[in-house]
Amino acid sequence: MDPVTHLLSGIVLNRAGLERLCPQARWIVPLAAMAPDIDVVADFWGDENYLAWHRQWTHSLTALPAVAALPVLAVGLWARGRMPWRRGFLAALPAVALHDALDLTNSYGVRLLLPFSSAWIAWDLLFIVDLWIWAVFLLAILGPMLGRLVSREIGARGGRGRTAAAMALAFLPLYAGGRYLLHERAVAVLEARMYQNEVPRRVAALPSPLNPLRWRGLVETENFYATAELDLREEFDPGAARILHKAAGDPRFAVAEQAARRSRAFQVFLDFSRYPLWRFIPEDEPEGALRVEAMDLRFGEPPASRFVATAVVSAEGSLLRSWFRFQPDQPDGPRSDRE
Repeated sequence: MDPVTHLLSGIVLNRAGLERLCPQARWIVPLAAMAPDIDVVADFWGDENYLAWHRQWTHSLTALPAVAALPVLAVGLWARGRMPWRRGFLAALPAVALHDALDLTNSYGVRLLLPFSSAWIAWDLLFIVDLWIWAVFLLAILGPMLGRLVSREIGARGGRGRTAAAMALAFLPLYAGGRYLLHERAVAVLEARMYQNEVPRRVAALPSPLNPLRWRGLVETENFYATAELDLREEFDPGAARILHKAAGDPRFAVAEQAARRSRAFQVFLDFSRYPLWRFIPEDEPEGALRVEAMDLRFGEPPASRFVATAVVSAEGSLLRSWFRFQPDQPDGPRSDRE
């Protein structure tokens, strides 16, 4: 999820009762709710390194205690050691766990089981920015604050908002469970159709930003990918799907693909991507060279592609350069030569 959602989740957890564990919990818990995203520091070394490290070790179950200890240590140093360390650590643990659980619901996913398994786990239930969760969390935070202001005006004692916070937290599994049922229905609809007389090999239903009934369908067959908007309130027409053919038929493509796969940029990308679409484009320089692109169709499609690995391969099949960019229209930047 986005940083705002994680920050709000930390505030709600505090209101629900974690703030009673220690006085410094008001700082520890929101920081812990965002702590797994400390891996964003890898972005200083470029998109390729960011992709290689984001949502991996800092989001794994084995690293959860260590990640929870970071905000406790930071607040403890700021407080000059005058805090109940064990209680602060106990307050941080559920905040980190909730962060990882929320990130599981996206299409990006996490490597939750490192080092025992390097598999990406992504449930495809919630969009990266879910405005419904924002609304519920903000209501749980601001509603009691407004209530306390009104209570002061009439001389009454206002509540601390624990009930509202508990209800907001209870909303999360109910909401995710409802989205799961809708997701399974969308997947079933996509699997039950033929696409230009081809049977789906695998399908994905990707969440929309706001409407739980709308999904972006992604279907892979033997020869192509099909993408389509799916509204569960309407009859789905597979004939309206956009067809993206897989590259085939030219022996140069296979040679260029193997060369690209040897680069670190492509190894990192293919280790992450679930639905890669390959493209091979002639380059002007050097003569006979091919520009090889692989994009992850979960996050966009031509011409609005995102998550794109690129390589330039010579006519002889030698890798000349390679790079990865989240946005392909960014400058090529530093090259990763001859991995």
